[in-house]
Amino acid sequence: MKHLLSSTAFIVLNKNLARRVGINCAVYLSDLISKEEYFISQGMTDGWFYNTEDNIERDTTLTPYQQRKCLKTLKNEEFIKVKRKGIPAKQFFKINEEQVINFLKDLSLTNLTSINNNKKIKITNKYFKKPSIDEVILYCVDKNYTVIAAEFYDFYESKGWKVGKTKMKDWKAAVRNWERRGKNKPKTTSKIDTQLNEYIKGKEYL
Repeated sequence: MKHLLSSTAFIVLNKNLARRVGINCAVYLSDLISKEEYFISQGMTDGWFYNTEDNIERDTTLTPYQQRKCLKTLKNEEFIKVKRKGIPAKQFFKINEEQVINFLKDLSLTNLTSINNNKKIKITNKYFKKPSIDEVILYCVDKNYTVIAAEFYDFYESKGWKVGKTKMKDWKAAVRNWERRGKNKPKTTSKIDTQLNEYIKGKEYL
């Protein structure tokens, strides 16, 4: 969804979405997705973020009246959820990503297939939560891996849990990659002894 609708210095619109809800509403949703991406980068994990009418008008030129009409339309389509909370009260939004993806997939399957290099569209959890050292150790023990959990943890902790310049999406997949690449070879001690030693060492992190 980010590649189709997100906006930075530009406003990117999906034509099928604009036909369904109108250009103003498509612009409004695109701006909300851009704001959502900002809050994700700041550590948001539950999907709820706030925005103001003044900020939206500055970014999109949509007046408060136009915004309210768009808000009603997008809520009716179940593309977004809205609630007010805090003191003073602020308006919070949540993008219903699954609903948006399903709509786009139904109306523009051919275009989406081309954009995604003929791969099936998947809806994944984009809110990454880094594991604890214990979680890494127990996962390695459960899978009978030779990966040294403390080295894996320290490596990605130092990288801010990024793979290259991209935020990690699945730490278990990263562990599997380490195992496949043979980054850690069995030492003179047995695999079970190694993992138990790592578990004890991991307690020092707590």
